[in-house]
Amino acid sequence: MTKLIAYRIGEHAPKIVPAQAERDWMSATRLRFAYRCLPLTIANSMGWNVLCPQAIVAEWDGGDDLENLRVTTLDGGDAEWIAGSHFGHGVLTFHLHHLFRTDSGVALWARGTPNHLKDGIGPLDGIIETDWLNFTFTMNWKFTRPGRIVFEQDEPFCFLTPTHYHGLDAVVPEIRPIETDPALHSAFDDYSRMRLEFNARLAAGDPKTVKQSWQKWYMRGTEPSGARGNPLHVSKLRLACPHMAGVGSSADAELSDSSGQV
Repeated sequence: MTKLIAYRIGEHAPKIVPAQAERDWMSATRLRFAYRCLPLTIANSMGWNVLCPQAIVAEWDGGDDLENLRVTTLDGGDAEWIAGSHFGHGVLTFHLHHLFRTDSGVALWARGTPNHLKDGIGPLDGIIETDWLNFTFTMNWKFTRPGRIVFEQDEPFCFLTPTHYHGLDAVVPEIRPIETDPALHSAFDDYSRMRLEFNARLAAGDPKTVKQSWQKWYMRGTEPSGARGNPLHVSKLRLACPHMAGVGSSADAELSDSSGQV
């Protein structure tokens, strides 16, 4: 079991919840076809969301100084306890009010919620070595133009994914002609041919093809022949809800991958 502990600091600590696969814009697509893209839906739920505890308004006038970005609650009150201007240059900074601890060699990838679009502002990714760090980190967003941005109550402002941060520098990418792997080349050609034939039948209105609607090989983790493609295939993630541990003593919140499934 991989360790991910969030030590709560003070009463302002925001909620941490398992991310969900759904997105409003995906649900609004015709016949919800966006959900047919399994890489999208898996990415959507590959971590935990940190939720904004109160609606906040951030306004940036385009200047580089701290005072050029003003952050308030929706009713005009002070929001510094959760978000503010700390770096200038149109950067909005959120406080997580947790100190995180992970296993040795495991960092937290802090970023915006995948495929959650927000006009006028973009999330800044960070990799934090939470296996040893004894202080907190912040989540930052950068305005893309002067304007006014609202983060609603319970809207995610940070997405956390544990990641191994050692070993990537030892990876040596290679580029090879696909012909150097005859079996792979043949499988790819078969896939391409069947995909083109399917799309042609779909465009022609073939009733059987229209009823099928789309080819589900990747969604099912199978080859076009029906053979199992990957024994580790994942079509849906069920991450654990944070549960309270050490209540009455350290009152920390521990995230486990073995309980609280949603």
